[in-house]
Amino acid sequence: MTEPRITPELIAAHGLKPDEYDRIEQIIGRTPTFTELGIFSAMWNEHCSYKSSKKWLRTLHTEGPQVICGPGENAGVVDIGEGPDGKPLALIFKMESHNHPSYIEPHQCAATGVGGILRDVFTMGARPIAAMNALSFGEPAHPKTAHLVRGVVEGIGHYGNCFGVPNVGGEVRFHRAYNGNCLVNAFAAGLAEADSIFYSAASGVGMPVVYLGAKTGRDGVGGATMASAEFDDTIEEKRPTVQGGDPFTEKRLLEACLELMHSGAVISIQDMGAAGLTCSAVEMGDKGGLGIKLELDRVPCRETGMTAYEMMLSESQERMLMVLKPEKEAEARAIFEKWDLDFAVVGETIPEDRFLILQGNTVMADLPLSKLSSEAPEYDRPWVETPAADPLGPVPGLDPIDGLKALLASPNHAHKAWVWEQYDHMVMGDTVRAPGLGAGVVRVHGTEKAIAFTADVTPRYVQANPVQGGRQAVAEAYRNLCAVGARPLASTDNLNFGNPEKPAIMGQLVGAIQGIGEACRALDMPIVSGNVSLYNETDGNPILPTPTIGAVGLLDSLDDLIAGHPQTGDWALVIGETTGHLGQSAILAEVFNREEGDAPPVDLQAERRHGEFLRANRALIHAATDLSDGGLALAAFEMAEGAGLGLTLDAGDTPTLFGEDQARYLVACGFDQAEALMVAAAQAEVPIQAVGRFGGDSVRLGNSEAPLAALSALWRKAFAQAIGDA
Repeated sequence: MTEPRITPELIAAHGLKPDEYDRIEQIIGRTPTFTELGIFSAMWNEHCSYKSSKKWLRTLHTEGPQVICGPGENAGVVDIGEGPDGKPLALIFKMESHNHPSYIEPHQCAATGVGGILRDVFTMGARPIAAMNALSFGEPAHPKTAHLVRGVVEGIGHYGNCFGVPNVGGEVRFHRAYNGNCLVNAFAAGLAEADSIFYSAASGVGMPVVYLGAKTGRDGVGGATMASAEFDDTIEEKRPTVQGGDPFTEKRLLEACLELMHSGAVISIQDMGAAGLTCSAVEMGDKGGLGIKLELDRVPCRETGMTAYEMMLSESQERMLMVLKPEKEAEARAIFEKWDLDFAVVGETIPEDRFLILQGNTVMADLPLSKLSSEAPEYDRPWVETPAADPLGPVPGLDPIDGLKALLASPNHAHKAWVWEQYDHMVMGDTVRAPGLGAGVVRVHGTEKAIAFTADVTPRYVQANPVQGGRQAVAEAYRNLCAVGARPLASTDNLNFGNPEKPAIMGQLVGAIQGIGEACRALDMPIVSGNVSLYNETDGNPILPTPTIGAVGLLDSLDDLIAGHPQTGDWALVIGETTGHLGQSAILAEVFNREEGDAPPVDLQAERRHGEFLRANRALIHAATDLSDGGLALAAFEMAEGAGLGLTLDAGDTPTLFGEDQARYLVACGFDQAEALMVAAAQAEVPIQAVGRFGGDSVRLGNSEAPLAALSALWRKAFAQAIGDA
């Protein structure tokens, strides 16, 4: 087949700027072939090269005694102490986006987002134990929103449930800024022995390069490039760039890979994710300082007549690439044949710095392999600091029950059971704390340990003040972990922003990374993995800046878990200082349709001090939650409703009830325990205040009151009603 002629139009269609193409010609000293153009496009796009963000990502806090492997591998790795057999155990985790594909084909691409992040974890030798997701959609009334919500949630549930991993947490939000570009951020975590972790760097010359898993098709060709561009009115033309997945094949791939790793056959292994065979081969070769030769006639295909371009850029799912110990080939092949999966030696490592692609006797690509990654453009894009927000104007008086009802009726703050009830959160039998109650908690099987998981960000804060918004995302994750008694360990970030070529958008990214870095350092929650998703715009309209933070915490014993409910007669106490910050608050947005004022300031020293105080005094506490969206009123209602109890809060003013000051927790304690907690707080110089009581069958805020049952019904039905599924 004759390859297309390289034209300016073809170069632009591959997402390459003219100067980037000129750089390619300078590197190779000639005009690239069509296949070579596709390979450069895949490796140099934003999704794979991080060319706009690399400079700033290097400033993040990524180290600590708990970190075994930080950013740069398939996933991050942290030490969690001894496992059931006394050997050191590691937690391996990461979060990644599948935003653009999920807007085009929500069910399939949300599903393959789950599959991809699971492979990132088990390609390092870990058995997945938990999944989460963070989802952002447009206004409920927008004509595409309900379709997207249903498709995304069904896709996540289908893949995770069939694969057999518990989905234990996450978040869902709605805002008009996501009308043309939803966000689907998927998280996975797994456990492995700390001395049996597998990395992607190839080693040894003449070692077999082996293709593992499902066959290659034309699905997903150009997916990584599509993910690095804005949407416009040609969106439907991008449908061929999305992928389809099979969770049952992935489950077999997991078991086959873990068995293969146990056999000692693996030198290095890499998931075929974005840019498929291209990216996996280049990354393994580049990290090992080796070249790679591939013979495409050996690649298992499920479609006839596939070109080299299609095979190299396909993003067909459930595939791995491995460098194998040659003496173990027969044993390794037998394992994959047993699991009814493809196993094919498709190439070898070579000493030269070459990425050599053959199809038949024809050289389809011959490129300097190291240049595909090391010479990828790296930009110091112009950026402008987000201007300081105008001061918040007067907020009218509000009946507190009416304010609470507005929050409960909003899909942003309504009960999310419609979502997480479609996920199996009990599979594997180790889930201790289910979704909907704050951080999810999963037992480390065979031990008394448990891991807590959370995903957090408040985009309206980041929009108003990227530095404080970045800090707050990490601080809220820290609080959610502390609220279940877990010691925060580490984080993964999923940085979702608009077009970085616009200085204002780039300024949001820079500010958020600065805030995230400050918070991770102050709270000892290093970033060990992550993902950057840029160009989330449609027709020039960007999403809200959404730097999602996925975080994990460790419970050394389940006896340390705070997972109870308030009891009748318990006191409600707030740890932390309340000043009544209403700028960018949920009550302002939901009741008054105003997104005004500054984000709440985040005192990182106070965050750490208050979290450590809560964990140190967990024995005095029946129940705990952090205070965030909706402030005291919403948090207290959710805590009371979960226990089937009414509630009385003494305050009746809007700032006290609905303000979103940071570094705060709401706890429920019996009288004697509350007294002891207040004494301990005074000694630790931690602010604490009794704000009300739990009990009865109504919710009373100041002088305003409503039956608990009516508020509960409103809260539990609102999400389904908002998407027309009630």
